[in-house]
Amino acid sequence: MVNPATVLQLRILQRQYFQLVEPHQLRWLDENTLKTPDVQTWLFTEMFDVEKIKSPPPDRYQLRVLKLLISKLERAIDDPEEDEISDNLMSAMSSLLVSSVPSEADSAQQKAFVTYAFPRQLTDDTIADDRTVTLLEARSVISSSGTTGLRTWEAALLLGSYLASTDGQASIRGKRVFELGAGTGMLSILCAKHLDIAGIVATDGDEAVVDTVKTNFFLNGLDTDDSSGCIVRTASLKWGRPVDTTTFTEDYGMEAPNFVLGADVTYDKFVIPRLVTTLRDFFELNPALEVLISATIRNEQTFQTFLDACERNSFSLGQVEFPPVPEYHQVGPFYPTATPIQIWRITRHQTSGDPFAF
Repeated sequence: MVNPATVLQLRILQRQYFQLVEPHQLRWLDENTLKTPDVQTWLFTEMFDVEKIKSPPPDRYQLRVLKLLISKLERAIDDPEEDEISDNLMSAMSSLLVSSVPSEADSAQQKAFVTYAFPRQLTDDTIADDRTVTLLEARSVISSSGTTGLRTWEAALLLGSYLASTDGQASIRGKRVFELGAGTGMLSILCAKHLDIAGIVATDGDEAVVDTVKTNFFLNGLDTDDSSGCIVRTASLKWGRPVDTTTFTEDYGMEAPNFVLGADVTYDKFVIPRLVTTLRDFFELNPALEVLISATIRNEQTFQTFLDACERNSFSLGQVEFPPVPEYHQVGPFYPTATPIQIWRITRHQTSGDPFAF
């Protein structure tokens, strides 16, 4: 039996593995702990048992991780008569070695299962089930169609972590939510699957990306038949096109939202006017609307352009106090923090008749 403290460490390693964190960045346990029979059994059962794992990482990634694990175990074993490497782990690696594992270049172009975990906040060593979202993602940065929407970016992971926190969940529970630039749909799925919202419309301007969101909804047991009590919709939305009360319910099958989400939607200064126009339309639908925008600040001037446009349109702005966790302290999800990531809350001044301004 593996003790609870060790299981907590193993769970972090497991979350990294299913999120496809680079093998050299995995947070391995010390080698003396790794070589114990109970820990080896746990690793096989929870990470490498192909009969049990529903959405496994790609074969090449599994093989890279297993090779690294076996090498650590070999170094840790001083007396082969007392310690040995699990037959199950060795068999798993052997099966992958003799299979037709694609090349690194080919593997990068293929869609793969990626699972993001949002652990519950615990006050002790109690192990709670993770809130997970499993997606099919393209691991290449930009797809052949030129869109960046086929993988999940760090701004979405930080915003998801905030929404899954005690404060974030309290603010979104029971709300009708609309996501702009949904990409893989990770945030929408997290909200619909785990955060007790009333409904979600996940939108993107790229039809191919919207199709990907539909696939990912299905992977997570979400569909549009409303049987779960949470309305789930996907739609194509080009920013800047009119959004009005008359057509909203007809187009999206849900009343006007009281929460709008957007992650990494401010990276291009040329689309900011259209984005702010769309936000203004949503405030016209519901003046009490709350907007959360999460942004990786790659270019401070570009992001300032967004903030300035919001202020000129009578939006109230406030940065959410939820800074990224340093990488060596992250327990899931895992994301780089070298570039600043910020979450901003946007509401509207209670004024009327203010003209568009950019």
